[in-house]
This record gives sequence, structure tokens and C-alpha cells, in this order.
Amino acid sequence: MENRNRLTALGRHPAAAVAFSVLFAIAAAFFLRGGVAAHQRLAAADDPVAVTEQALAASFTRDVAEREIRNALAAGDVDLAQSFVALATERNLPIDPALASQVKETDQHTLTSTAGRFAQGLWTGEPTDIASLAGTAFGDLFVFGDIRDAAREGTRYLTGRQYDPWILGLAGVGIAITAVTYASFGATTPERVGVSLVKAARRTGRLNPALAVRVAREAVKVEGAGGLVGLAQNTGRIEAKAGSQAALDSLAIAQEPQDMSRMARLAAAKGGKTRATVKLLGRAAIVLTASAIEVASWLLWAGFALLGFCASCKAAAERATQRYLDRRKLRYATAQAALIP
Repeated sequence: MENRNRLTALGRHPAAAVAFSVLFAIAAAFFLRGGVAAHQRLAAADDPVAVTEQALAASFTRDVAEREIRNALAAGDVDLAQSFVALATERNLPIDPALASQVKETDQHTLTSTAGRFAQGLWTGEPTDIASLAGTAFGDLFVFGDIRDAAREGTRYLTGRQYDPWILGLAGVGIAITAVTYASFGATTPERVGVSLVKAARRTGRLNPALAVRVAREAVKVEGAGGLVGLAQNTGRIEAKAGSQAALDSLAIAQEPQDMSRMARLAAAKGGKTRATVKLLGRAAIVLTASAIEVASWLLWAGFALLGFCASCKAAAERATQRYLDRRKLRYATAQAALIP
């Protein structure tokens, strides 16, 4: 009972109210800071470059860069390692010179013995690396690849065997775009390359199924291949600015056609650093991670903290005033008692 009374007395002390006001002030500052950060992310919703810069500032460090470079080298992906080196250089992160030299040496070594893989991609249309992918795109540019794929998938369809309607449709679109490319003296080359990359992503399982479904629905809505053409255009733009592997990585993370449009804008700004950005951030590189509800939530908690701060300040002032008045009354009563004989 005595301990309970002591705790009650401590809770009613002005110092306790002051302590609570300090805690509420700290909490309000924390919530306000979170709300401001969420509002900044919300303001950058339509700018994939701004979204990426904010995400990289929070997650990309020297240790992360060196770890990703080593992982890429271990996997034999020199292009990705070079992308991380470029991204680290852009953000002024000092990379171990020995690691950077290893990337250069590995790159020179992989430039040899690529003719066979190029020919394999040209003949089969099934790329396994960047060299065979170049062969596939080369064959498509001269119509050979699209005719081969259309004949193969069409034969399977006519004979009742399992076929891929995506490959068949892309081959038809590719033949049409190739004709336009020659007629326009190469003006639609990015779209032509984009079709090849989408076919390659489909064959290798790197085309996001959600993206494929949404593009197909858009194509049905416009009663044509508009969805496929738009996808090919954005894929070609990414390839032109960031390379084939970056385009394939983008097709793997995109979930809707608008994602590829955002990726194209990001590739135009980041260039060869796009692959590293996509590998590190995934779809968060182009998609907003904050919403209006999140901003409102931060501000709501900040409001509660501010109310607690005001209430604590009011309680501290009232208790201090009450204690002062009580002490004056006690001194006055003591003085009066001393005057009584």
C-alpha cells in the first residue's frame, strides 16, 4: 500500500509530466519525419528516376556494391558486375581496386569463344547467354528468325501438338515490324529488337506471367496487336540505352505494360547502371512504395503525439502551480500558528 501511494505521488509530480512531454515531443518529431519522407516518395510517384534515387540513397552502400559485384562474378555475369561498378562510381562509393581490376580481366576473358554461341542463337532462336541472344536478334532482323518461329509454332498448332501462342503472335508481329523497318530505312529498329527480346524472354521463362496476361488483355481490348507493339517498343528502348540483359531483367520484374514504360524512362537516365539498379531494388525501382494512406497514418500518429505533448505540458504547469500554492498556504498556516500564544 505504501509503495502504491509512493508511485501515485511520483506520477503526480510535475517532473513526471515534464518527462512525458519530452517523450511525446520526440515521438512527434519521429512521426513527422516519417510523414515528410512518405510525402516525398508520394510526390515522386510519376518519376521513376526520383523513386530510384530515393531507394538507392537508403540501401546502396560500399559493402552492398562489393558484395553484389562478387556475387555477379561468381555467377559468371560480367555485365551485371560492370553495372554495379558503374553505379558505385556514379554515387561516389570507393570500390576495392583489386575487385574492379578483376571485373575488367574477366570481361576480356569472356570476349573470346563467342562465335559458336552466336551461331547457336541464330539457328535455334533459343538464347542461353548474351552471345546467343545477339545471334537470335540478328536472325530476326533478317526475317529468318521470325519465319522459323512462325513455321515451327504454326506446324505444332496445325498438328495438334502443344504450341506457344505468344511465340506465334510475336513472330507475326516481328515479320510486320521488319517490313516496316526496311521501308523506313531502320526507323523502327528498336521495336524490331524489342520483339526479339520479348520472344527470348518468353522462351527462357524470364517474361513475367502477370505482364504477359495484362499485355494480352490490352491487345484484345484494342482488337489487334497494339499491346504487343507497345511492349516491344519499350523493350527496344531499354535495350538501346541499357543493353539486352537489362531489357530481359525488366521483363522479368514488370507486372503491367506501364512498368515497362517506366523502365524505359529509367534506362534513358541510368544507361548501363540500369541492371544493377533493377537487381538491387527490383520493382521498387519504378513503383511507388508510399501511398496517401501511409502519409495520413504518419501524420495521424504525429497528431496524437502532439496532443500528448500539449496535455503533458498543461499537466506540468498545473501541478507546478498547485505545488507552489500548497507551499504558500503551508507557510502561511505555519506563520499564523506561530503567532498564537
